[in-house]
This record gives sequence, structure tokens and C-alpha cells, in this order.
Amino acid sequence: MTSSADAPKVDTVIHTADEFDPNATLPFGQWMKKNLFNSIPQGILTVFVAACLARFAWFVLNWGVLDAVFYTDDPDVCRAAAGACWAVIVEKHRPMLFGLYPYDEQWRLVIMMAIYLVTVVVSLMPRFWNLKFLVPLWIFSVVSIFTLLFGGVFGMPFVPSTDWGGLPLTMILFSGTVLIGMPVAVLLALGRRSPLPVAKGVSVVFIEALRGVPLITILFVAVNVFPLFLPAGVEVNKLLRITVGIAVFFACYQAEVIRGGLQAIPTGQYEAADSLNLTYWQTTRRIILPQALRISLPAITNHIIAAMKNTSFVIIIGLFDILTATTAVMQDPLWRRYYVEAYLFVAAIYLFFGYALSLYARQVEKWINQGRI
Repeated sequence: MTSSADAPKVDTVIHTADEFDPNATLPFGQWMKKNLFNSIPQGILTVFVAACLARFAWFVLNWGVLDAVFYTDDPDVCRAAAGACWAVIVEKHRPMLFGLYPYDEQWRLVIMMAIYLVTVVVSLMPRFWNLKFLVPLWIFSVVSIFTLLFGGVFGMPFVPSTDWGGLPLTMILFSGTVLIGMPVAVLLALGRRSPLPVAKGVSVVFIEALRGVPLITILFVAVNVFPLFLPAGVEVNKLLRITVGIAVFFACYQAEVIRGGLQAIPTGQYEAADSLNLTYWQTTRRIILPQALRISLPAITNHIIAAMKNTSFVIIIGLFDILTATTAVMQDPLWRRYYVEAYLFVAAIYLFFGYALSLYARQVEKWINQGRI
């Protein structure tokens, strides 16, 4: 038995409150040792991954920059080069971005996209979240956009919707999907949680029926089957039918996300609303729905980004969105071999809008946590 005098001495360091900094960060060398070289296997793996990344980065630098051709109208110059041929984007950017729209009228699409982007950016800023401002803004924007697209007034030639394509068509399909689909999704989610049997039954059947079929089937029905049920002489624009079809498909998935948020609300919230004699719609609009949407925000953002990419399915019904237009342009035998550069350009556009949506969703979460919205 050892006495307390024989026990090894242990140095005890007592940190005072003044010395403790919860926001302190490790120096770079200590961070590297802790996270990348904490053990011999981890160090070997770190060196291996770093070597692969360096090799890939050197290849991209050589292929994409040092040996690349950025501008030429002669495909033979690209064939002689060892790197990428970005000149194909310069040469083909107009049919890629604007599809079948008449070449001399494509300036209208540039103005249309500027109006669209300004309207969307302004609408996403909390300082402008006022219906008295946003409703007139959107009415002006929608009227301006479709006036520019269709033409037929102010000396602009008429262009049918079957000739629309490229990035403007992708924007229209995506915006229509979200603007139509989100209210429908909220109604379906509330209907599925409703105590009314009819509302609940209709919502369940609608959601389960449309979630059980692929999007291509819904587009096929919207284009080929739906017109059979219309009275003779009545015709609905094909682009509108497709937009509604994609929006309904989007709404069914989004409704289940919102329903998950509704189920996460404690029953005490409902009981508190009842104690204040609030009606069902007052309780839903002021208490339940804001919290449910806040809880579901990451998943909602995920489906919105997926909806943007789903617009490329219109290829099956003959519309030329930016991806389909690029595929058609790459049939040119002189530039066909540079399809990788063309698809990388399209991927960069999708990545830009998708990442912008993701960043905005994260900013909204920060605003919510700070109590600003």
C-alpha cells in the first residue's frame, strides 16, 4: 500500500475564466497535425490524396488554360491544340443560350432575362418583402417578359412558344414550377393533416398517385392525353400544360416535406392557439405554418434545386431548354468533338444557379436564427 507521499505528482493546470476563450482557433501547424497527420495511416492517406489532387489540378491547368484555345472561328486551330477548345462556346453560345428563337430577335431575350433576374433578386431581399411593392413589381415583370417573348406589338415580330428555348425557357419552367408548385404543396400538406376526411382523402390520393409515376409520364399526359379531354376548338398552350405538370409533380414531393415540418410542431402550440380562440386559418397562418416552413427549409431548398434540373426533361416533348439546345448544337460536324467544353459550360450555369440558391437558403437560416424574419 502506497502512501499519499509516495504517489507520483501530477501537474494540475487550472484555467481561469480570463484564460478560456471558446472562440480560440488552433495555429495552422497544430490544426494540420490534429486533423491531417494525427496518425501514420492518416498521414499516408493525406499525402496520397494531396498528390492525386495536385496531379488533377495540374491536368486541369494544362488542359483548360495553358494549352487551351479561347477564341477562333476555325475548328482546325482547335484540332491542332493540345488543350480545351473554349472557342466552341464563343462560336455557338447564341443557339446554346437561346435555342430556336429567331436570331435577329434574340436581343429581346437578353432584356427579358435582365428583367427576370432583377425581379427575383429584389424579391428575395427582406427589405422589399411588402405586398404593396412586390405585387406591382411581379405584374410589371410578367407582362414585360411575355410581351418580349411573344412580341406581336410595338413592331416586334410574333414568336410562338414552340420556338422558345435555351436559358430563358429553363428560367420560365423553373419559375413556373416553384411559383405554382409551392402554394399547391402547402395546401396538399395541410389537407393531408386535416381532420376533415374528404380533404385528407383527396390529398392522400393525389400525392400518392402522382408520386408513384415518373415525371416523364406526367409530361406525356400533359402533352398528348390532356388535350383529348378538352372540348372541340379549345386549346391550352403546350408550354403552360408542361409547366403545370412539372409544378404538380414538384408539389407532391414538397407537400411531404412540409408535412414533416407540420408534424414536428408540438401539440402545445395548437393548445395555446385554442386558448386564444384563434380560428383554424389564424392558427395555421400565424403560428403553425411559419414554424413548419422554418423546420423544413433545408429539405425545401433541396427540392427547389432539384426542380431546376428537372426542367431538362422537356427534351422528350420537343422543347429545347439549354441542355437540349446544346445537344442539338453539338451535332455540327465541325465542332462536334468539343462537346465536353460545351457541356462544362452548361454545367457551370446549372452550378451557378444551384449554388446561389443554396447560399441564399443558408442566409435565410441565419436571418431566422437572428430573429430578423
